[in-house]
Amino acid sequence: MKWEAITWQRMAERLAGHLDDPENRPEQGSWQRVGIDGAPAAGTGVLAEELAEALRRRGRPALVVATEGFLRPASLRFEFGRQDVDSYLDGWYDTAALWREVFGPTDPGGTGRVLPDLWDPVTDRATRSPYTELPAGGVLLVHGPLLLGQWFPFDLSVHIRLSPGALGRRTEESQRWTVAAFARYEAEVDPGAGADVVVRADDSRHPAWTGVRVPGR
Repeated sequence: MKWEAITWQRMAERLAGHLDDPENRPEQGSWQRVGIDGAPAAGTGVLAEELAEALRRRGRPALVVATEGFLRPASLRFEFGRQDVDSYLDGWYDTAALWREVFGPTDPGGTGRVLPDLWDPVTDRATRSPYTELPAGGVLLVHGPLLLGQWFPFDLSVHIRLSPGALGRRTEESQRWTVAAFARYEAEVDPGAGADVVVRADDSRHPAWTGVRVPGR
């Protein structure tokens, strides 16, 4: 795997250019969907927001959705304890709601009415956020952990990788137990192999990336 040093801003500009290329733009009346995958310590939201701004400068509507807003209620997340790795991998995020409220509306022929979040993990209550209209031709940016290997219909997928050491250092102490979950995710899903773009971010100030990988090359 070849790595190129780059800034987050430059990366966002190049990704926006790729999405805005006439060969990659969606058909009339459709949307593009981008997944930015990585552990919470990887800061997926930083790239998502940078990319959204880069797209808007090109005249492309963009909507950022964080999977943190689609956590399941605490009674379900913590059914087998607060630090159960199996539950974290398979039961913390409401993938059915993501399909229904985020991906379904941006399927071909969809309404474009996306629910930006569903559940507040702090209050453990529904957010009651209003739907957001994403115009056809716009770009949906979904970011958060464990996004790959779910069959989500991304037109472009990015995996932000941290080495085990960097992940341990940058994960809050109360969440260090999740390091084992991400080790399993790397081993079982191998997100770097399936992603269109891989970013190495052990030093968040100096990321490196593969560029957008073209299948067959």
